[in-house]
Amino acid sequence: MLPPRIVRRLVLVPLLLLVMLALLVVLPLLAVLAAIASPLLPGRWRAARLLWFGLVWVALESVALVACLALWVASGFGGRLHSEPYQDRHYAVMRWFLGTLYDVASQAFRLRIEIQEPELTPQEARARLTRPVIVLSRHAGPGDSFLLVHDLLRRYRRRPRIVMKAALQFDPGVDVMANRLPNAFVSARRGADNLIIREIERLASDLGPTGALVIFPEGGNFTPRRRLRAIRLLEERRLHEEAAKARELEYLLPPKPGGALAAIAAAPTADVIFVAHTGLDALMTIGDIWRALPMEQVVKARWWRVPAAEVPREREAQVRWLYEWWERIDTWIGENRPVPLPRDPSPA
Repeated sequence: MLPPRIVRRLVLVPLLLLVMLALLVVLPLLAVLAAIASPLLPGRWRAARLLWFGLVWVALESVALVACLALWVASGFGGRLHSEPYQDRHYAVMRWFLGTLYDVASQAFRLRIEIQEPELTPQEARARLTRPVIVLSRHAGPGDSFLLVHDLLRRYRRRPRIVMKAALQFDPGVDVMANRLPNAFVSARRGADNLIIREIERLASDLGPTGALVIFPEGGNFTPRRRLRAIRLLEERRLHEEAAKARELEYLLPPKPGGALAAIAAAPTADVIFVAHTGLDALMTIGDIWRALPMEQVVKARWWRVPAAEVPREREAQVRWLYEWWERIDTWIGENRPVPLPRDPSPA
């Protein structure tokens, strides 16, 4: 159960800062242990790479929290936090945090990120600067979600709005920063669908020209068991056409149309961006990351833009359209599985 916000602020934030100080004190010992252990473990310098990345993450999050505290004080102890200038400053902190973490992860894990974008025509160039967007992405673990938000902030200079699981607020950085920006945290408890829809409508209703509402229509990460369960639920609801299409998906769960269609209805002038990633889909836990190190591979992403004028307006047509796009994304994933990088002879 998630503690109240005041408890999270008074306990979890200081705890993170104490962990940072403790790591600094024992860093020389940790570095020696990682150097000794790495040659004895599978993979090349696995322990050293993970130690490096973990230290950087904790350090960046600590600095970001201090920056958020400074912004809270400068805003009149929170009085102007939701004004436009302070929203911009919080997005700048978020962009710096994710951008720096992205650069370190790319080096530590030897990742190369390749993004296929819509062709940069004059119309596409204008749209990137002036059109609000609803981003519908496959759900493929925290790594792909991190890359998606990073690209929106740093590559496209967007201001993302995200519907996230409430449990993510156990992370002090996410808790403080995301709650100061137009995001939503929702619980995965039974009967929460209506609340999620209302939050999506709220976030979509006032998207500005640089706004980007991020939705993961699958509702969770793909597993074979979840795929079979989703197909069974569609059959039980007598949605036989959708169930048949779901059986054809090899890498994706069938999309849940409720949130996506609610966003489109609440922001009818927004373009729709479909996003697919492949390369980090198997990394769900710290254990998965540990076993995969060093990753040494190409991570691919594909972005498609559908102008608002081309989005169907009737619900049945929208559901068919969403499933057709999911079939297209599933095919792309199958054609773009992870590619190993050439072996680097350097130790780390």
